[in-house]
Parts: sequence; C-alpha cells; structure tokens
Amino acid sequence: MNMHPLTAEDEALIAAARRTLLRAYHPDRHTVGSAVRAGSGQVYTGVNIESVGAGPCAEPVALGAAISAGESTLLTIVAVGGFEEPGYVLNPCGNCRQMMIDYAPDMLVIVSDGRGAHFKVYARDLLPFPYRYFDGDPP
Repeated sequence: MNMHPLTAEDEALIAAARRTLLRAYHPDRHTVGSAVRAGSGQVYTGVNIESVGAGPCAEPVALGAAISAGESTLLTIVAVGGFEEPGYVLNPCGNCRQMMIDYAPDMLVIVSDGRGAHFKVYARDLLPFPYRYFDGDPP
C-alpha cells in the first residue's frame, strides 16, 4: 500500500472537518465530522446522523453533499472524531470503505496509524476484496 504524506491542503481539509464537527457536535447524535475535497477545489462537509443507534457515517453525508452539488471528481476525504481539541483522525469503517470504492476508488483517504501519524492512501487500497455487483457495474 502506497502511503502519501499530507500537504497543507490536507491539513486544511482536516480543519474543515473539525470545524463542521464543532459546529454540529451533540454527544448522542453527531460525534464525527467529515470533509471531502472535489476536483473543482470546493470542500464539502458532513456529520454522522444518529437515530436509535443507527444512521449514516459522516463520510457518506459529505460525499452526498459533493455529489448533489454536481461534483464528479472526488480527490481527498477525511473524518475526525472527538470534541476536545485537537480531535483525531478516524479511519473509515468497512461500509464507508466499500462506498468510497464504489464512488471514487482513486480518491485519497487521510488515515491514522493509531499513534498520531497521519498519511493518505487510495480508497481502493483500504479494502482489498471489495464487494462487486454480480450483474455488472452499478448504474
């Protein structure tokens, strides 16, 4: 797996996710923020949506905002958690990894090594054996 160092743009993306989380934080409903940079340069954000213990993660909310705005190229995504400064980068769950592969396998994902170091990897490298549609590619 190729790991890429973070750039100043990536640090700004982490900060955008953090601002979104701080703005919407609720300990029972919104504990994760996400930001995605599209090919246009625009940054789209989202938070997780909880309802009776289930709901979409922050990453699909941010991706949905970008796609809804007409973005077709997604470059980089990050998720952050925790309310106390400075927060922390969260690695995507399995469902989010599959969704990233389905929508943007060449998108870079900012991840953490669990010891405070952050780097980027391609979405396609985060899930080595993804689900594939049996009747061809999705519409």
